[in-house]
Amino acid sequence: MLDGIIKLGEMFTQRTKVLQVSLLAIFSAFIVELIFGLFSNSLALVTDSIHALLDSVVTLVLLLAVRLAIKPPDAGHTYGYGKTESLGGLIGGIAIFLIACFFIYESVNRLQSPPPSVLPGLLAIIGGLYTIGIDFFRIIILRRSIKRVGGATLKADLYHAVMDLGSTLVAIAGIVLVTYGLYFGDFVAALILGVFLAALSIKLVYKTARDLTDAISPEQVINVRDIARSTKDVIDAGPVLMRMSGDTIFADVTISLRGDVSFEQAHEISNNVERNIKNKIPNASTTIHFEPSWKNVPSDAKILDIAKSVDGVRGVHNVNTHKTRGETYSNLHVMVDRGIDLLSAHRISEIIEQKIYRQIPDIAHATIHLEPFVTVPENFNMEDTETQEKIGAILERYPDIKKVGRILSLKFENILKIDIDCSFDRYLAIEKVHDLTSEIEHVIRAEIKNSVITIHPEPD
Repeated sequence: MLDGIIKLGEMFTQRTKVLQVSLLAIFSAFIVELIFGLFSNSLALVTDSIHALLDSVVTLVLLLAVRLAIKPPDAGHTYGYGKTESLGGLIGGIAIFLIACFFIYESVNRLQSPPPSVLPGLLAIIGGLYTIGIDFFRIIILRRSIKRVGGATLKADLYHAVMDLGSTLVAIAGIVLVTYGLYFGDFVAALILGVFLAALSIKLVYKTARDLTDAISPEQVINVRDIARSTKDVIDAGPVLMRMSGDTIFADVTISLRGDVSFEQAHEISNNVERNIKNKIPNASTTIHFEPSWKNVPSDAKILDIAKSVDGVRGVHNVNTHKTRGETYSNLHVMVDRGIDLLSAHRISEIIEQKIYRQIPDIAHATIHLEPFVTVPENFNMEDTETQEKIGAILERYPDIKKVGRILSLKFENILKIDIDCSFDRYLAIEKVHDLTSEIEHVIRAEIKNSVITIHPEPD
């Protein structure tokens, strides 16, 4: 992101330098044409010098627009100042259109007027040739810069340079044609040039106006949506909002992810979408919004999410669904605070059931097993030897236990954390092992209050 900002700053800096050179060049043309036109009594050259002055003013406006566009985003312009460049291009396009209309008007008017009494000479042609050289210089540097760094303001100034070149050629042609008595040739050429420039200006105004109204290519929107959809683990792409500010395309994309993915996974997938869009559209600045979708997600995962969302639930495990005679049933274990009464715990289970039935209509019945939740401290600071001896005596009652390993009993305030390692016959069914360990846990919990027990079975 930082590299993109630096590159963007370099682009605006380059545009600023090019426009500064263009401004100095066209202003020098104004001075030369004005002086040579006055001395040679050439109305065409003086008129063209006024056009060069107007061109200088428009270039100055474009330069100010670029300098403003380079400013970083702030509280009042969170998308930055890129739109000011489009505004500068719009102003330049309107100015070109007005000048083109003036050319057309003057051409028609002079076609109906008598020839001038004073004819310009060689000095006027020299002044015009200087301006032609300036115009070619501007066109070359502007076209090269547009290929490297783009920008609506540079395009507007390029149009102005082309227009200025055309008007100067018309002025020189008029001087030459008048010398040979072909007075109408100057005005016909000016009329053709005016129509051409009017068409160019309308095209420029249309494009910059679209930028200012946040118009974007529908194909570009479809492209971004397809990129998002094709990213791994994205189920679908929702609304895509896009706009341009200067050369940066801002895109807000909403994607749908499986409802059971973790926040970390969702964040990683969003980063992948953003990176894929950036690879295809380098000047894109993308914001990804993700929302859960339960389409094609197993019922167990959705039930787990529903149960966890209910107030008072401290943990959920052993969620499973099964079908019997065409109907779907669900079972899950829900842990609640051990200190609450049965009525309060039952209300929590009822809320869970109602949410399951409402959000998963296929579930015919949900069975919820309530369990007490015990908060286990992270640090135990005292080992309880007496309890360990009592647990050893309990384990001796079970002949299926081949060997008793470590018995660790740690005490913290009124809670006992008990870890037990014991071995069973290696060929004993895991279901039998589970039943035995559950029974042992129940017996220990009945004899030793406030105990949290973990039994680790090992093969003998």
